[in-house]
Amino acid sequence: MNSNSNPISGDRWILQIRQTINQDIKEDIDIPACIFSVPTSLASGKPDCYIPQQVALGPYHHWRPELYGMERYKLCATKRCQKQLQNNGLNFDHLIDQLRAFEPKIRACYNKYLDCDGETIIWMMALDASFLLEFLDVYAIEKGRSFTRVTSSMSHVDFSCRKFAHNAILRDIVMLENQIPSFLLEKILEFKFQIHSLESSQKYLNSMLLGLYKELSLFRVLDNELNLESSKDCTHVLGFLYHMMVDPHIKDQHHDQMTCQGDDQEHEQETRHKFKRIIDGIKSFFKRLSLSEPIKLIVSNIPMVRFLKQVISNDEVKQVLNVISDDKPPLMEEISIPSVTDLVKAGLGFCPSSGGIFTIDFDEKLSIIFLPVVSVDVNTDVVLRNLVAYEVCNASGPLILTRYTELMNGIIDTKEDAKFLRERGIIVNRLKSDEEVADLWNGMSRSVRLTKVPFLDKVIEDVNMVYGKKWRVKIGKFIKGYVFGSWQFLTFVAVVLVLFLMSVEVVSSVSRCIFMFLIKGFF
Repeated sequence: MNSNSNPISGDRWILQIRQTINQDIKEDIDIPACIFSVPTSLASGKPDCYIPQQVALGPYHHWRPELYGMERYKLCATKRCQKQLQNNGLNFDHLIDQLRAFEPKIRACYNKYLDCDGETIIWMMALDASFLLEFLDVYAIEKGRSFTRVTSSMSHVDFSCRKFAHNAILRDIVMLENQIPSFLLEKILEFKFQIHSLESSQKYLNSMLLGLYKELSLFRVLDNELNLESSKDCTHVLGFLYHMMVDPHIKDQHHDQMTCQGDDQEHEQETRHKFKRIIDGIKSFFKRLSLSEPIKLIVSNIPMVRFLKQVISNDEVKQVLNVISDDKPPLMEEISIPSVTDLVKAGLGFCPSSGGIFTIDFDEKLSIIFLPVVSVDVNTDVVLRNLVAYEVCNASGPLILTRYTELMNGIIDTKEDAKFLRERGIIVNRLKSDEEVADLWNGMSRSVRLTKVPFLDKVIEDVNMVYGKKWRVKIGKFIKGYVFGSWQFLTFVAVVLVLFLMSVEVVSSVSRCIFMFLIKGFF
């Protein structure tokens, strides 16, 4: 992602490098980067979903002038923070002094080099974190906490005012490049409220993040899922949302399922090879036939062949003869699975089951745990895209959420697919139309690398296996693939038919000549 930088002079740069080299960096030597720049392959599809539009948090977008309008709100939040500190006999400078020791650790959290001095980073983080904590405070769900809640006077934080602006800031807060390390938020809370244990400040922060999770979660939130076991080591707000959404809803469902190859797939592959050998044999026969001198002489004088030569060039004939034997690999961003309406037309239906999960019923022979209930609103596009970007940059294993979005993209092609899932409660649509839902999922087809997720791939394989068994599907695929979808195949059939008629005409001419010769011999 391209973001404005704050270039420094040569002398200041040398001074900064010297100070960094001489610093004791034992603390951050083992700290992995957790705040990344979004890969270009993802950002190019819809950059507005990754570039903050209202507020910059952290150094990546801090220097963009179009975001300076929010600086006054940051200052307001900082003044309120200082007022609270003054009640405890402190001021904001005391907080800055506490944060200076964390400069190396802050720098280590970002995967890009931060081209600004340490004092700038500390003040930037202090102001941005104060704003973020005040914004998140309205989501705190803990009852009877002992902390004094800040009553915000900023209209964009108040739910009753400017909901549109509030959602715009909310989307910026969950962007991958707009994150602030969690340890910094915990430290400010600890100092601000004079909390005497890190555990208490973590509990306070988690209370706010849980409320945010309930607001933004794509999946149905049950009370028994609001635990912090899967998110206790999260490093920022987006990481917290990722682990709370993925672990209980996707990763833990059928995690022990392994991928397998069905007998029907092997049979289909064998049939394809047999068909290819037949086509190659026909091509070889007509090639030898066309190269013989007598046939060349006879064929060249047939009017239909002269006309065919004018219509189809040699290169096009080669293309026609090779079209069926081509085995093109699927694109990286494509996933081979029929859409919802195609499944229904083939007689495969969706039926609800317990736990907010839905199954696909294949003629009572196969039932697969398939789709968690997903809620879609104005924030979903940005939230989901940045969760995927975080997974791509941070995950060392399979890209579970990425594969899930590819699966949803595969089964939802049109607004009719989205409508079908909405009517059966699989999608809770808070957008204006079903078409917007379809566009949302279809826009997430771009991936950065191929990945395999066993339990999701098993679903895809089972669906394709049973779907491909239907005769209606087999006939439809043949007609679509070799008739309506390929003029080259029709041309090939025409060429074969013409060559066959030529052969019949040649045999007929030769037989007639022999017959006339024999008659003349007798008389």
